[in-house]
Amino acid sequence: MRDDPQVTDLVTRARKGDQQAWDALVARYAPLIWSICRRYRLSDADAEDVGQAVWMRLVSQLDSLRDPAALPGWLSTTTRRECFRVQRVTGKHLAADLENIADGQAAAADHELLAAERDAVLRDACTRLSPDCQRLLAMLTSDPPVPYTEISARLGISVGSIGPIRGRCLERLRRDPAVAALIDAETASQAR
Repeated sequence: MRDDPQVTDLVTRARKGDQQAWDALVARYAPLIWSICRRYRLSDADAEDVGQAVWMRLVSQLDSLRDPAALPGWLSTTTRRECFRVQRVTGKHLAADLENIADGQAAAADHELLAAERDAVLRDACTRLSPDCQRLLAMLTSDPPVPYTEISARLGISVGSIGPIRGRCLERLRRDPAVAALIDAETASQAR
């Protein structure tokens, strides 16, 4: 996901002072930062402090970030270091130094990073679907699930049409360039 042109564009625009680009970066990567804080078992207050410190560090270093597309990795590494610092200060430090994180933890961080990226790409792609598709998919993925009869009544479509319409909406989502790139990357990694 390092070559995601959208991340590069957002970073470039944020460097120029574009508030919407900055807000998009925060919305896209705040879940990643939060999930790393959770893995370190920080309190909510400590996790908020870590998040604030990470974003402040990014503000101060945004112009010196050599590879804008590497932002997710930079955020992940910076968050882990900040979590470790908070644990050390609060006396809840890990026995191992941050630089010697076990392979399992590093793999978990990589997985969290990829999941956050995937989720952000999917959320963004869903905004490009028609409002009808957005409503249908939102109802189909809600928790608890919305019964087909209720979906039919709320959207004014027959129960028998829900499945085929869902299929067309998902196909449009798969054809979105960003989602297609995700699928291709996943296929390539499974082939290795």
